Amino acid sequence: TGKGGNSIWGSKFEDEFREALKHTTRGIVSMANNGPDTNGSQFFITYGKQPHLDMKYTVFGRVIDGFDTLDCLEKIPVNEKNYKPLVETRLTNITIHANPIADALQQ
Repeated sequence: TGKGGNSIWGSKFEDEFREALKHTTRGIVSMANNGPDTNGSQFFITYGKQPHLDMKYTVFGRVIDGFDTLDCLEKIPVNEKNYKPLVETRLTNITIHANPIADALQQ
C-alpha cells in the first residue's frame, strides 16, 4: 500500500548494515526507511544494480526464483512524480527458500 506499518517490535528499528550485503544486482530485498534507524515494515526489491543505496538501506534478502513476477512488477505504470504504481499492487504469496544473510556473512 505504500503506507507502511509497525515492525515486529512495535516501533522503528536500527539499520543493520554489513559490508558483504550490497545492492549489487537485480532482486535485492531491502528495508525502506525515512533516514537512519527508521526501519518499520516496508521493503523494496531492486530492478538492477543500485550502489547508491549501499549502507543507507538494510539488505535482508534476494530473489532467487520468480523473476517473471519481478518483470511484471517492473512493467506496472507509475506516477511520473512519485513513482508510485497507478493501480494498487500487492504481493500475496512469498516463499523463503534460504537465509541469504547467513550465507553472505560466512563468505
